[in-house]
Amino acid sequence: MRLGVVGLPNVGKSTLFNAITGARAESANYPFCTIEPNVALTAVPDERLAVLQKIYNAQKVVPAVVEFVDIAGLVKGASGGEGLGNKFLSHIRETHAIVHCVRVFSDEKIVKTGSCPVDDAEIINFELILADLESVNKRHEKTGKQLRVGDKGVQLEFSALEKIKKALEEGRRAAEADLSDNERKVAKGFFLITMKPMLYVANIAENDVNKSDDEISGFKELKEYARKQGAEVIRICAKIEQELNDLGEEDRAMFMAELGITERALNRLIAAGFKLLGLMTFLTAGEKEVRAWTIALNTKAPQAAGEIHTDFEKHFIKAEIVSYDDLVNLGSPVKVKEAGKMRLEGKEYIMRESDVVNFKVGI
Repeated sequence: MRLGVVGLPNVGKSTLFNAITGARAESANYPFCTIEPNVALTAVPDERLAVLQKIYNAQKVVPAVVEFVDIAGLVKGASGGEGLGNKFLSHIRETHAIVHCVRVFSDEKIVKTGSCPVDDAEIINFELILADLESVNKRHEKTGKQLRVGDKGVQLEFSALEKIKKALEEGRRAAEADLSDNERKVAKGFFLITMKPMLYVANIAENDVNKSDDEISGFKELKEYARKQGAEVIRICAKIEQELNDLGEEDRAMFMAELGITERALNRLIAAGFKLLGLMTFLTAGEKEVRAWTIALNTKAPQAAGEIHTDFEKHFIKAEIVSYDDLVNLGSPVKVKEAGKMRLEGKEYIMRESDVVNFKVGI
């Protein structure tokens, strides 16, 4: 899962990036302190791994990982090259989903672009739409010529382009175009920015952490704006999250309790990212290692085995599966087996989040 963090300059993108990854990317109160994208691999927090390590006496633990990319702030006119916009837009195309950071507080010391959070969000989205529209127009013209000379193979592509072009011209994201399933499959090959799933992060002030949504100026409007796009909004105080990273475990727990924070931003952001992209994890465990693997929801057992090694999918025989809960309750894989809780599943089995798996493959 590769998440690109985007937003206007000075909305707290780099602070958010540092807070969720533990990195030390430069953050400053001026535009374009980030030029090249900062990239950090972050382990997916998963308490189950430590529990399984004890049960199996495993030598090591390998968590699933998420890659976060801190992309330089976009400005009005970015689609036309303003502020090195074309370069920054190309970085967004390489991500799986977009985390759109919006500042939902005022500070006289910080340079502000829009008049309100929704205005800020619209500036970014408009630039992404314009960038896609330029790309779609070029492809639409080329595909139209092929269609006129009788190339029937491009009919589906042309139909998808027509619908996406209409949506973009109306100021809607490509993802909101009314496409058939087949058209949507074809559209994946266009690599459009606004076809990517998006979630919003509302970067709130320190003194707003314990306020309700309605009490934070501009948040309710941002939430409604996102809802119309089918997007989720997560409240995060990037400054506090970064401060928590600098504390020891005991002091961090005390500070969180004092502020009424029950869960770190990283956990919430990753959970939202998994939901957004339709992902889940399954687990493997043994004496050598305990590991979490990321797969798409509704993945069948052979394809899950293929995440470990392509030959495992080719030569899949069956999957020995135990439930994580059964392992915890009974204490060992031997006791799980004795209790008749181990299942043998075949090629049509759809993986579940709680599965601890041992794949059986041929040679």
